[in-house]
Parts: sequence; structure tokens; C-alpha cells
Amino acid sequence: MFKVHPRVQGVSPKLIDLYQKVDPSTIGHMTDFGFLKGLKPFSRPIRFVGNAVTVRIPHMDSTAVHKALELVEAGDVVVVDMSGDDQRSCWGGMVSYAAKAKQVAGVIISGCINDVTEILELELPVFSLGVSPLTTRILGIEGEINTIVSVCGVSIHPGDLVVASDDGVFVINPKDAEEYAITAIQKQDAEIEMKKQIDAGVSLAHLSGAEKYFR
Repeated sequence: MFKVHPRVQGVSPKLIDLYQKVDPSTIGHMTDFGFLKGLKPFSRPIRFVGNAVTVRIPHMDSTAVHKALELVEAGDVVVVDMSGDDQRSCWGGMVSYAAKAKQVAGVIISGCINDVTEILELELPVFSLGVSPLTTRILGIEGEINTIVSVCGVSIHPGDLVVASDDGVFVINPKDAEEYAITAIQKQDAEIEMKKQIDAGVSLAHLSGAEKYFR
């Protein structure tokens, strides 16, 4: 059975603009939640921010992935939950070509990818668990689109904000995202001044507060 739910636009242009200035690792100073630990960027440098379109497939059957590419809009991030299959690829050159044509911002795969050369040539930003020549097939068994999925232990809802950089991937409910972004930008701006003080001879331990534990 296939379940296709309407695309959810959860991310506002304001959030997209805010998070263009935020690295996931800066958010890592504030929370342990929402990080897709274990995924690796297919190439570097890499950076994208976008609205999640989610897909869940049953291991071998990637029929729903192809259908989802009809629903995505420019700036979306395709997020594929492969139901625990970390050995097989559901994402290759042809789906990458279709995604690039739809101007997706990036792709998140909880399994492997293939057609390395084609994806590199397309310059499509992709995070995955690795590369594999063992692929899925169009079997018409089942799948779900724009449903809650699980990637690396993180629940991702359609319309969630996805933020990816060379440091990794962070996913958050748009309702909670602005507060984190503002704090992260303030922290990143403060680091500019800290570097100036280090250049002036002030110790990092003093600036960070670490020295108090050595008194």
C-alpha cells in the first residue's frame, strides 16, 4: 500500500535566510537533539538549508522515491528513510538528475547511494551512510510520502527545517528554530571578538571560563 500525503511547507523564507548564517556545530553547543549522527557528506564543501519532504521505503522498493520527486519544489530537502537497510542504495544518477531538475536544495539518505560520478558531475548535495552497488528496484510494494520518518534515531516530520554543512546535519521543528538561530548567530559573532582578544594575548581558558576549574 502506498500513502501519499500533501507536501507541507513548514519553513518560512525568514528561517531560510537566518540559517544561511548558522552552522549545525554551533547549534551543537545548545542541544543534543536533532542531529543525524552517522551520515556523511558525499562531497565537500557542502551546505544547504531547506524544507523537508519525507519518504519511507521498505528496503528494496524505491517506487515512492520516484513519486516523491513529482511533489518536491525548489528549495526542498528530500529525506529518505530506508527502514534500517544500510547496505543498499536507493539513490543514483537518474533520481539525482530529476532532483536537480526540480532544484532541490539537498538530499538525506538513511542508506547508501550509487552512480558516484554522475552525482559528482551534477553537484547535487547529498548526505548518506555510504556508497553501494546493491540497489533498490521499482517493485510497487509499498511506501509513504510526507509522513513522519526516522533517520539516525531522529524523527523527522514533513516541513521540518533541515540544515546541513561540512560539520553535519541538524533537523528542527520550524516553530522552535528561530530562537536557536538567533542564539547561534550571537555566539558566532562573539567568536570574532574572542579571536581578536586571543591575538592580543588573552588566553582561551580565560575567555571561555575554563580557567575557573583550575583554581
